[in-house]
Amino acid sequence: MSSSALVEIRDLNFAYDQRAILKGINMTFPKGKLIAIMGSSGCGKTTLLRHLGGALKPTQGYVKVDGKILHELDSDGLYAMRRKMGMLFQFGALFTDMSVFDNVAFQMREHTDLTEDLIHDLVMMKLHAVGLRGTHDLMPSELSGGMARRVALARTVALDPLLVMYDEPFAGLDPISLTVVGDLIRRLNDALGATSVIVTHDVQESLKIVDYVYFMAGGVIVAEGTPAEIIASKKEYVHQFVHGEMDGPVPFHYPGGDYRQDLNLRA
Repeated sequence: MSSSALVEIRDLNFAYDQRAILKGINMTFPKGKLIAIMGSSGCGKTTLLRHLGGALKPTQGYVKVDGKILHELDSDGLYAMRRKMGMLFQFGALFTDMSVFDNVAFQMREHTDLTEDLIHDLVMMKLHAVGLRGTHDLMPSELSGGMARRVALARTVALDPLLVMYDEPFAGLDPISLTVVGDLIRRLNDALGATSVIVTHDVQESLKIVDYVYFMAGGVIVAEGTPAEIIASKKEYVHQFVHGEMDGPVPFHYPGGDYRQDLNLRA
């Protein structure tokens, strides 16, 4: 594994029973970079993210993070590795019965021996970084969708992780909140010196902030490159996805029988 790479994925295959989901995935995530994994729903993006977190074991191949193959780690080793990771779940997934402050402080209290005074200062610093220091006494139900996502982002980076994973971080956000969250993801990645992976189908916002893009379809990588290379790609699938076109390799209709026969019509 290259000393400049935090994550290395090689020949990754995974199947549920006989249904293949990932088929020979190869990826490398350099340290300090922001990577996007794009593709339509059902292409295997989230399954890949679960492998990165060690929640699934590959049928074949491996995921190596910080020099260690995840599926070879015992429970203590995997637990220690996850201490180096942060995860922003789709729609934030804040603890609804905890205040904003306690949501961000949760990992610090669970995984460290820091004093409450130090935890207080760290939580306020993380909230300040996402522009929400003034919300520390509020409950999640009192936040807007964009604010909740930013609090979840503060919680995600609470322990300064080496690897940060984002599952559809832009879903359900208004245009202003979407731009704010995208800018925060970029700035926090650079400030932490972390490696970040965004699983998304929001092409336009992601291409503004990431360093490299992998496009997936049907469990395989169909294209990869810098944002400029992806935008200029002549590959039909990539062009259709980037430009949001109806006609292309991704069909509008799910495969089915003859339409007239289904309607019991006769020629």
